[in-house]
Amino acid sequence: MVKFLINDPSLESQWRAIILFGKNTATYKFAFAKALLELVEQERTKITLTDLAEPFSRHVVDHLRKNDKQGSSSSSKFLGTCRSFINSQITKEQLLVQTERLGFVNVVDAFQMVNRDAVPDPFYQKNYTNGKKEIVITDNLLKLKESFQFHNFGQETESRWNLVETAWNLNINPTLLEVQYDEGKELLFIENNTMRRVNITSVRDSLNGYQKGKCFYSFQDISVNSLSPNICDVDHFLPHLNKQNHFPANINGVWNLVLADSSVNRKKNATVPDIKYLNRLYNRNEFFIASKHPLSETIVNQTGNTPEKRRAFLQHHYDIAKNNSIHTWKPDIELPSTF
Repeated sequence: MVKFLINDPSLESQWRAIILFGKNTATYKFAFAKALLELVEQERTKITLTDLAEPFSRHVVDHLRKNDKQGSSSSSKFLGTCRSFINSQITKEQLLVQTERLGFVNVVDAFQMVNRDAVPDPFYQKNYTNGKKEIVITDNLLKLKESFQFHNFGQETESRWNLVETAWNLNINPTLLEVQYDEGKELLFIENNTMRRVNITSVRDSLNGYQKGKCFYSFQDISVNSLSPNICDVDHFLPHLNKQNHFPANINGVWNLVLADSSVNRKKNATVPDIKYLNRLYNRNEFFIASKHPLSETIVNQTGNTPEKRRAFLQHHYDIAKNNSIHTWKPDIELPSTF
């Protein structure tokens, strides 16, 4: 998390650090994030637990319907209540009452903590005085709402949630885990123990947070919204064209996929980026590894189980690509880098 923020302690990076690197003992963090994003759109400066209960429980229930395991604990009163609602054993009103009582026991205090420290610029303050149970939204979250990146956060949070619950539900040995990329559908997927394909999430949504919402090469803002005219491209850092020369390494692996502004990427074509971008790729991959599996386990399995091995792997395949391509490339525009 320190490396993620060191060159870019922006509000956007602090929010992403919470989603990507915060503790994951349960998926409540993601439901809380999505509820906050939803309610702050309404320009609310004070949000009660009653206000939070509906969107928070709705997001948890939606995910429970798809994946029953939503935490590392074997039991949870709150998840049990959500399951009772799904099974029509309690009403929506009863669910909301129990959500307010049980759902926020730890999440309000823990949400803004990353590596045992609070983010430098908190997005809300807790106010449980005089019988109140509310959070007070700070200017930081209101400023974040006005940023270009705000429209990406919902998709990034959903993608991260999908990745975490996939790791819990598949029961695959981490050393055998490999998240694969479907170019046609632009999805990440895993084959489980029965060789059944399990689609996880959009590759754009999952990669964007680790690049801080920036084009990998130019550091211009990019969008992952499918309705945006500026939706980014998924690019192979080392060209896919000569993939047979990299065998047995998987040139189509997550370690070699980056997001790029479409106008920048079209000029890159099948050339190899300048050597300085190789270190940027290494740093981006290390962000994945620090955020824990399944993408982290996949990159470790594909590129090496130590930082030294991963650097050597990237250098080796960069050299192969350059020998085939001869020419190297840089973008016409490049803003200051943040990783």
